[in-house]
Amino acid sequence: MMNTNKKLGLWILTALVVGNMVGSGIFMLPRTLSEVASPAGVIAAWLVTGFGVLMIALVFGNLAIRKPNLTGGPQIYAKELFKPGSNASTMSGFMSSWGYWIGNVAGNVAIITTFAGYLTTFFPILVNQAELFTIGSFTLKVGNALTFTVCTLLLWGVHFIILNGLENAGKINFVATATKVIGFLLFIVIGLFAFQKANIFPFVAPRYDELGQSIGLLGQVNGAAVATLWAFVGVESAIVFASRAKKPIDVKRATTIGLLIALTIYVGISTLVLGMLSHDALIASDKPLIDAISTVLGPIGGKILAAIGLISLFGSTVGWVMLSAEIPYQAAKQGLFLPSFSKVNKKGIPVSSLIITNLLAQVFIFSTISNTIASAFDFIIIVATLSYLVPYFISSAFQLKLVFTGETYTNGRSRITDGIIGVLATAYSIWVIYAGTADIKTFTFGVLLLASGILFYNRVKNANHI
Repeated sequence: MMNTNKKLGLWILTALVVGNMVGSGIFMLPRTLSEVASPAGVIAAWLVTGFGVLMIALVFGNLAIRKPNLTGGPQIYAKELFKPGSNASTMSGFMSSWGYWIGNVAGNVAIITTFAGYLTTFFPILVNQAELFTIGSFTLKVGNALTFTVCTLLLWGVHFIILNGLENAGKINFVATATKVIGFLLFIVIGLFAFQKANIFPFVAPRYDELGQSIGLLGQVNGAAVATLWAFVGVESAIVFASRAKKPIDVKRATTIGLLIALTIYVGISTLVLGMLSHDALIASDKPLIDAISTVLGPIGGKILAAIGLISLFGSTVGWVMLSAEIPYQAAKQGLFLPSFSKVNKKGIPVSSLIITNLLAQVFIFSTISNTIASAFDFIIIVATLSYLVPYFISSAFQLKLVFTGETYTNGRSRITDGIIGVLATAYSIWVIYAGTADIKTFTFGVLLLASGILFYNRVKNANHI
C-alpha cells in the first residue's frame, strides 16, 4: 500500500484527467473533422459528443461514490453484471479489460505520433521524402524512419521515468498540463483577433463519400462521432487511479473539473482554427494549430506554440503510459487479467504490465513507417475509440443495474435521475459504436483486435480455478 502522503491528490488527479483528455485530439482533430464535416457539422458534433461524454462522466462519478470498492477503471464494472465468481463474470471482466487496455495502448501511440508531427516544426527532416531503400512494394523514406526512431525513444524514455515512481511521474504530468492550459488560453485570445469569417463559409455544406455521394449535416455529425469522442477519451483517468487517491470524493471532483476544462478548450480552439485556416490548408496540415497561429504571428509564433505543444504532449505521454500499465495491473489484482501483469517493483510500479504494454505500443508505432503522421493518427484513433466504447457501455449498463435493483439507493429522486443518466449514456455509446462501422476496414481490424483477447482467456480462467 502507498502511504497517504504518497497518494494522488485532487489536482494531480485533475491534471491526469485534463492531460489525458487534452492530448493528441486538440492538436490533430481540427484537420480530421474538416475532412468529414462542414463547420456546422463540426460544431454540432462537438455539442452532441460533449453532452454524451457528460452523461458518461456522471456515470463514472456516481459509481465511484456508490461502489468505492470497485477500483481500477470502468472495465472492472463488467464483472459485476453477472453472478460473482461465475465464468460469465470473469470473462466479461477480462474482455472488457482487454478492450480497454488495447484502447489505451493505441491512444498512447496516437499521442506519441502527434509529438513527432509537432517536432517537424523544429526538424523538417522528419518529413523528408527521400528514399532510403525499397523492398518489393514497400519503400522506406528518410522522414518515416526518423519519425519511427523519435516515437520509439519517447516511448521508452517515459517508460524509465515511470519506473522511478508514480508520484514523480504525476508531478511531471501536472507541470506539463498547466503549461498546456496556459498555452491554449493564449491561443484562444490570439485566435479571436485572427478569425476570418470567410473561412467558415459556407457554414453548412455537403461532404462527399468515396463514391461521390453527398453527405448531409446529420451524416456529417454521424461521421465525426468517433473522432470527437476520441478527444474526450481519458475522462475516466481518475477512476483508474481511484485506489491511489487520497480521498474517494477527489475522484468524482477531478472527473467533473477535468471535463469542464477540456470542454472549454475544445470548443474554443476547434472553432477558432476553422476560422484561421482555409479548408484546403487545414486538410493538408499535419500540425493544424501551429499552421493556424503562424498566420498571425509568423514562424516565431508557430515555434513558440510548437514548444508548448511538445511539453504538453510529453506530459500526456507520461499520463497515458501510466494509465495503460495501470489498467491490466488493477484488473490482474482482481483476477480479471493475466496473472503476470500483477507484479510490482519496490516502488509499487507494475513493472511487468509496463514492459508488456510498451512492447505492444512499439508494434503500433510501426504504422509510422509506411504512413504519414496524419494517416497513422486517423487509423489509430478509430481503433482506440472503438476499444473504449466497450467499458463505457458496460459502465452505463452497470449503473442501470443498480437503479433497477435499488442497490445503494435510499432516495427515490436520485434513483430516477441516475436512471435517466444511465439510459442517455448507454444510448450514446451504442450510437458511436454504430457510427464507427462507417470505416469498415478499420472497424473490422479493431473488432479482431478486441476478439484476440479470447486466445488468452483460458490462462485467466485457470488462475481463478473456474
